Amino acid sequence: MGDLRITGGTLKGRRIEVPRGDFEIRPAMDRMRESVFSILGPLAGLSFLDLFSGSGIIALEASSRGASPVVCVERDRAKLSLLIRNVSIAPERIACHCIPVERYIIRHEQAYSVVFCDPPFPYAHKADLVRSIANTKLIENSGLLLLHYPAGEVLPMEYADLKVVDEREYGRSRVRIYKRESLPVE
Repeated sequence: MGDLRITGGTLKGRRIEVPRGDFEIRPAMDRMRESVFSILGPLAGLSFLDLFSGSGIIALEASSRGASPVVCVERDRAKLSLLIRNVSIAPERIACHCIPVERYIIRHEQAYSVVFCDPPFPYAHKADLVRSIANTKLIENSGLLLLHYPAGEVLPMEYADLKVVDEREYGRSRVRIYKRESLPVE
C-alpha cells in the first residue's frame, strides 16, 4: 500500500491509503490536485461528483474544501472497502456507488456543480464518455466537467453544450475543464 496526502481545506495534511497498483501506475499527483482545486476556488455550496474514484482522494479534496454533497462512483469492488474507509474521514458523509461509470451517467438524474472524471489512462472511450455526459443532465447549467487524461491523447474541444474553458498540463497528463453552457433539451 502507498499513501497520498490531502493538499488543502479542513483535512489538509491527512493521509489516505492507496492500493499499491494504483499508486505505482498513476497517482493523482499532489501538484495536479492542488492546482485543480486552486482553479476551482471555494466549493462551499457546490455539489461534486467523482467518477472513477479509486482511493477517493479527489472526493476528499472536494469535501475538505466545503463541497456538499460529494458522491463517488467506482466500479471495482476490490477497491470499494478501501474507498469507504478513506472517505469516512470527510467532514460530511460521502456517498459511494459501486457501479460502472457509464451506467451511472445514463441512469442518474441529479445534476452536479462539478464532475471530476479520472478514467484509467488505458481506457479507450474517453471521448464517448464526455459525449455521454454532455447528453445528460449530470452537470448543472454553468457547471464544470474536469477530465484527467494522458497528454498525448487528442479530444474534441466541445461536446454539445460542453465547451473547453481551461486546460493544464502536469507532466504526462492533462486536466481539461469543460463548462456547460445550457442544459440539454428534452
